[in-house]
Amino acid sequence: MTTAEDATGGHPDNPDSAAASSSSPAGDKGLPRSSTMPSGLRGVDKIIQLLILLNSYSMIKFLKKKLKMLNRIATVKDDGTVVADVPSSLETSIIDGFADDDGDIAFEEPWDGADIPVRPPMQIVILIVGTRGDVQSFVAIGKCLQDYGHRVRLASHANFKEFVLSAGLEFYPLGDMVKNKGFLPSGPSEIPIQRKQVKEIIFSLLPACKEPDPDTGLPFKVDAIIANPSAYGQLVNFLIPFLISYQNVDSMIWLGIRDMINEFRKEKLKLRPVTYLSGSQGSGNDIPHGYIWSPHLVPKPKDWGPKIDVVGFCFLDLASNYVPPDPLLKWLEAGDKPIYVGFGSLPVQDPAKMTEIIVKALEATGQRGIINKGWGGLGTLAEPKDFVYLLDNCPHDWLFLQCKAVVHHGGAGTTAAGLKAACPTTIVPFFGDQPFWGDRVHARGVGPPPIPVDQFNLQKLVDAINFMIEPEVKVRAVELAEAMESEDGVSGAVRAFLRHLPS
Repeated sequence: MTTAEDATGGHPDNPDSAAASSSSPAGDKGLPRSSTMPSGLRGVDKIIQLLILLNSYSMIKFLKKKLKMLNRIATVKDDGTVVADVPSSLETSIIDGFADDDGDIAFEEPWDGADIPVRPPMQIVILIVGTRGDVQSFVAIGKCLQDYGHRVRLASHANFKEFVLSAGLEFYPLGDMVKNKGFLPSGPSEIPIQRKQVKEIIFSLLPACKEPDPDTGLPFKVDAIIANPSAYGQLVNFLIPFLISYQNVDSMIWLGIRDMINEFRKEKLKLRPVTYLSGSQGSGNDIPHGYIWSPHLVPKPKDWGPKIDVVGFCFLDLASNYVPPDPLLKWLEAGDKPIYVGFGSLPVQDPAKMTEIIVKALEATGQRGIINKGWGGLGTLAEPKDFVYLLDNCPHDWLFLQCKAVVHHGGAGTTAAGLKAACPTTIVPFFGDQPFWGDRVHARGVGPPPIPVDQFNLQKLVDAINFMIEPEVKVRAVELAEAMESEDGVSGAVRAFLRHLPS
């Protein structure tokens, strides 16, 4: 759940280990959980170099020992993502994107709201660090908790204030968003900036849990906390995936932020510092975790245990109140369903060139297209094209129903919206969890292999569009959407949260 669109609690490996190879649309559920990782590795020298800059040289001996095993399987790519090797000797047996031996997968009945536990009214804070898509899923969860009589404060970045308030929830500002193109800093120059932003977020968490409402002055004292991983503080943690074993990545994050966490513990909580060796693995093993994605897309492995829930995607209904502009309606009515192309709030290095590639690919495949300009500045055309519509902003849950297929960055929320609308999907991942969603979409046969943004070109986009418009791909997309209709991720998330609270 995100949402992409990231935590210090203890839990099993993230299922990015289930990510499929881009060379085959088959799934990989039969692979051992510790070994199912993307390939193409070069060691962990970069990790050591970056973490030297995050802490003192005295930690190197410890770090090398801690990463002895990781050194054989993992690396940090130039964009900051961490990937791990898959031994070529592994064998799989796959049927329609899923292993025919489901011994490693726990198939559960879809969540619904029928058996949500009744709890006395609580004051709940939801701590969210991330993008609009991340916040949107938790707004839906917060509204459901509110319907069950709880007071809900959502704490996130200041630019989401009006969105949260307009949904009827209370808002409290956290530190600024970490603006970084990768899971780890892509170079030494980014480290001081990222550390400063992370520290601001960490130090804003406690006030979000106990300070009065900044606008109304209404007192607030938290009874329970929900957080996504990037917020670093949680009672129940709803997750998005990483590209490597969680424990190893978590240890690396811990080594980089340990000094800030201990400063916070000493100054604000009056607690003793936490040592190198204990780290995040030394606490939080009993913290429940929930994954906000469809079990039909990524089923829950059996070894995750009863405190790990896969609850389904969480959708916030925005379409019912949306009134599309007349020019858009007329353009949609004038021809075949279009292909949506957009990358949300992500920066695009050369928007004019990317726009040119998109337009040429649509023309070459005989397709109409909607280009979402987004924050990246797409849509600069030398002359208008009647088969292209330039769009500023529109709810995905309305727009994708009007589209034949979608091309986007692979944020969890955007991916979920496209699949719910039965749209064949091409993902152009930028960083973070986006390659994972690209692999899962391809593994289910509802999209081509993902196109990393630095490999985005005309031929690959033409091939991707031709893949998506194949009739059998649409059939698989409809089948997946119909399976997802039985899920109620919002009620499932609320049920999981309340069920795991102490009696």
